[in-house]
Amino acid sequence: MGGWLVGLPLTSAPIAFFLARDQGLAFAAAAAVGIMAGTVSQAAFSLAYARTATHAYWPLALTAGGLAFALSTLTLRWLPLSLVPLAVVAVAALVACRRLMPEAPRGPSPVAPPLPWWDIPARMVVTTGFVLLLTGVASHLGARLTGLVTPFPIYAAILVVFTHALEGSARAAGVLRGLLLGLYCFVGFFFVLAALLERTGIAPAFAAAAAVALAIQAGALWALRRGATA
Repeated sequence: MGGWLVGLPLTSAPIAFFLARDQGLAFAAAAAVGIMAGTVSQAAFSLAYARTATHAYWPLALTAGGLAFALSTLTLRWLPLSLVPLAVVAVAALVACRRLMPEAPRGPSPVAPPLPWWDIPARMVVTTGFVLLLTGVASHLGARLTGLVTPFPIYAAILVVFTHALEGSARAAGVLRGLLLGLYCFVGFFFVLAALLERTGIAPAFAAAAAVALAIQAGALWALRRGATA
């Protein structure tokens, strides 16, 4: 459930909003295409982390996930595809990576020890800093690269590292399986945003994108709960 929740564009949507305000609608629409394509990189991060975590501690697994994200981003930067083909690639990547994830453990989850007092403030500082950094350097990176870098899974990375350290690699993989299921709404949000932003303006485009994302996320939640029951 935690992974499913952070599949929402919690950092990417505010970045896209500020890009539209600061850099213009055309720049933000192009960045939205890149952000949607970055779903492939998030899927690669999830698979690399989960596979590495089966035989290594979280620092090595996090490094593997980060490298997978970087390699995917570099590949996508030079991939000359438009909005619709990139959406197909993103969905295909989610399906493939979810099938390749380690098997889910059976039985109830262990009781995790309480989080340290600095956990929530640290997440707030890191996330806010990432948003400020990307919106500040966007004009230097260009729209496509800004979009591809934006989806780096900050929330998911923090959540999975703490889960790995406190509850083990199997539960960390569970977080990432939930993330892969939750990322379908991410694709839907930025597909709609990229398609409508220049045509309708900021408010209607973001409203339509949010409605589509929430509808997809509701369907993903139904699938997640159905799978848990089974």
